Amino acid sequence: MKVAQLGSGTPEIAVVGGIHGDEPSGVRAVEQLLDENPSVERPVKLVVANEKALERQVRYVDEDLNRAFPGDPNAKTHEGQLADDLVEELSGCFTFSMHSTQSHAEPFAIVNELHERAKSICPQLPVQAMVETSEFAEGRLFSEIDTIEVECGLQGSETAAQNALRLTRSFLTAVDALPGDTVGRDLPVYRLVDAIPKGEADSYEVFVDNFTEIEPGDPFAAADGDMQVANESFYPVLMSSYGYRDVFGYAAEKLDVLSTSSAAD
Repeated sequence: MKVAQLGSGTPEIAVVGGIHGDEPSGVRAVEQLLDENPSVERPVKLVVANEKALERQVRYVDEDLNRAFPGDPNAKTHEGQLADDLVEELSGCFTFSMHSTQSHAEPFAIVNELHERAKSICPQLPVQAMVETSEFAEGRLFSEIDTIEVECGLQGSETAAQNALRLTRSFLTAVDALPGDTVGRDLPVYRLVDAIPKGEADSYEVFVDNFTEIEPGDPFAAADGDMQVANESFYPVLMSSYGYRDVFGYAAEKLDVLSTSSAAD
């Protein structure tokens, strides 16, 4: 784990990249901020998390770090120990954690719950949607640390790296660490309600777009050509053919559209 800081004093804001070693976009954003060394109005902690996985260009070494929190200093896995270290490092910090995905090109935010700070900050970010994980938060960073996660774009793409830097600057502006103003936007809000499992197969297909409602009877995926059809309407989130080992992604319900005026209130 690499830790650095912008500004002087004790940070209450943190930015994290590299939770997964095959998602370099957030790491590039952290490194560029360090290179630029901007003047900040409140100190910011910058963290590159899973250096060992990044060096190997793999998602994780022993287990998924973003399913390993709170961790254990005596864990038998690299990520189990690292999770414990990261929780200690980020204690007391409102944290911005960057990821990328195989499922969706446009950035969106993920939160553990729809608390007031998330409802205030997320509409100020250049994201397409906000997703509440509900019961699917176990083991993730925001189950231990007050965190907004963002999916910056398609994994490994230059666009995701550019988005990561733009998102980070917007976040730091929204929390008054960087000077300037953000651009507010109306933001649809979704809640995960179910995981969509996939059985063992040689090939997988996904036929739907994330955040586009699926109606009952619509085919949405296939495993070795075996079509899966929706029994009820849902909004797909993080749906991809090969992004996860055991699930295609998640089914969500649409809660509301968060307007910039209501966020300000």
